[in-house]
Amino acid sequence: MILRLAFTPVDNARLAHLCGPLDEHLRSTEVALAVQLRRHNEKIRIDGAPANARVARTFLEQMYLRSQRPIEAAELQLALVQAMQGLAARAEEGQAAPADADAGDPIVLRTRRADLVGRTTNQMAYLRHMLSHDITFGIGPAGTGKTFLAVACAVDALERNTVQRIILTRPAVEAGERLGFLPGDLAQKVDPYLRPLYDALYDLMGLERVTKAFEKGLLEIAPLAFMRGRTLNHAFVILDEAQNTTVEQMKMFLTRIGFGSRAVVTGDVSQIDLPRGTTSGLVDAAQVLRDVRGIAMTHFTAADVVRHPLVARIVEAYDAQRERRERANPSAAEEPR
Repeated sequence: MILRLAFTPVDNARLAHLCGPLDEHLRSTEVALAVQLRRHNEKIRIDGAPANARVARTFLEQMYLRSQRPIEAAELQLALVQAMQGLAARAEEGQAAPADADAGDPIVLRTRRADLVGRTTNQMAYLRHMLSHDITFGIGPAGTGKTFLAVACAVDALERNTVQRIILTRPAVEAGERLGFLPGDLAQKVDPYLRPLYDALYDLMGLERVTKAFEKGLLEIAPLAFMRGRTLNHAFVILDEAQNTTVEQMKMFLTRIGFGSRAVVTGDVSQIDLPRGTTSGLVDAAQVLRDVRGIAMTHFTAADVVRHPLVARIVEAYDAQRERRERANPSAAEEPR
């Protein structure tokens, strides 16, 4: 059944911002919400499945209210993620409107990004876990905000003086490549591996503040291989790309946590770059520690991807292929990674 709806804005300037250059925003909305949008002068016609068409009209109405200025592509994509979440909630629960995912008080983090909030149910749960648990695992595909939100919570903790420093670490494992000899001192050698963490810090604190924080020792790079023997007190520690740790490395890292410290472990178990036959420390920890009090686990899915909607479909396609291979060869699925 196809439902046809119409949306007729009255302000031409806002309509132009809503549609985007050459109607680019309308095309993105079509793809994300699985509807057809046709614009004739000031009228936009919406065709699609009843639930999709209604969500699309509500989405256009909400974006129209925000279109006093041009709508950036990133802003549109984040709004589309929320609309897709609402659509999925309707499909799963059969409700006229999605349930409010954020039942508690809103989370306000002290960072340079005043608009930083959890965009999906799992992201909001992840934020609450990091604020209330000493160790939090964020496991899921690329683009779900695992690393960025972890850095945001670390910056917030530093701003509130609940920790004395932020420590960033990551296993030095290349993604299917061999980079060879890397020149420079220790920090310069591990920079390529920690670049996503740097990018998040620059976005949340600004380049000048990040530089000064490194000079004062408030920010520290600690390669995972050099963490053995340390006790990390009053620190917010982030282990990124944890799927590339071994079981021994993961145990070593988790036992470094001292008094007044918090640790966040992030990783994507579908992108393990360890030698074949080596068990991932993240996979092992998710099984061994799932019932340990004081440790929180947040599992993200393709529905939590807050990048371009195409990224979510790419993740889903790869997941579907992996499931088909596992059904065809069950023994391969049981092989440790």
